[in-house]
Amino acid sequence: MTSMFSIFDVSGSAVSAQTQRLNVVASNLANADAAAGPDGKAYKAREVVFTTAAMGHAATPGVAVTAVRENDAPGRRVLEPGSPQADAEGYVTYSNVNPVEEMVNMISASRSYQNNVEVMNTAKSLLLKTLQLGQ
Repeated sequence: MTSMFSIFDVSGSAVSAQTQRLNVVASNLANADAAAGPDGKAYKAREVVFTTAAMGHAATPGVAVTAVRENDAPGRRVLEPGSPQADAEGYVTYSNVNPVEEMVNMISASRSYQNNVEVMNTAKSLLLKTLQLGQ
């Protein structure tokens, strides 16, 4: 029975991790067209780093977010000599966010989230049926 409850620890940790991933993707998409600020630095895309970690009372393996790191790829440079944000060469530096890649990440995270919720719903249903058998 303890192993049945560990399903909730594993899936719950995965849901939490995917929620954080969705938040990072949303932040990246919101800043996809952001130009460099007064400091000359543009927004850098962020990536979530996952790892296996002990979860719950039985130290069941689960998913944990160990870091949210910045992508070091250079930003997109666009020639806009009339822009107040242009550098000495007339280029404006935009974020390094790739909207297509972020949409793929969003779909992947959303599906992982939904799958883990379904796992928890199925486990709950099985536990309820087991209890009904004992009546």
